[in-house]
Amino acid sequence: MVIYLQMPPPKKVSARQKVLAQWRGVDLAPIETAKAIRARDAGKVVAKVLSDLKMDSRRADIEIVKVWNELLDPNITAHAQPHNLHKGTLFVNVDSSSWLSEIVRYRRKEILDRLQHSFGKNLIQKISFRVG
Repeated sequence: MVIYLQMPPPKKVSARQKVLAQWRGVDLAPIETAKAIRARDAGKVVAKVLSDLKMDSRRADIEIVKVWNELLDPNITAHAQPHNLHKGTLFVNVDSSSWLSEIVRYRRKEILDRLQHSFGKNLIQKISFRVG
C-alpha cells in the first residue's frame, strides 16, 4: 500500500510581507500569524465567562432566598435563612438552638413541601438545618 502525502499549496505572499522579511533579514509572517489573536464569537465568550463564574447556580440560590422570604412565615424567615444548595440538599442556617428545635420538630415538613411545590422535588430533595 502506497500513501501519498500532499503538501498544502504555498500561500501568496504580499509585497508588504516580502519587503518586511527582506528588511528584517528573516520572514516572521508564519510566527506572526500563529500568534495572532483570532476573533471569537461574543456569545461563546460570554457563555464561557458565565459558566466559569457559575452564574446559573448563583441565580438559583438567589431565587431560593427570594421564594423562602415570600412563602414562609416571617417569624421563621427572621431566624432562619437558606445558605447553600448542594446535590439536592438545602442547607439552612438558624440563629439559635431553640429556633432550630422549633423548626425541625414542627415546621420542617411544611417548609420542604412549600419549597418542593415551588421548585420541584428534583431540585430540593431534603433540608438540613444547623445553627450558624
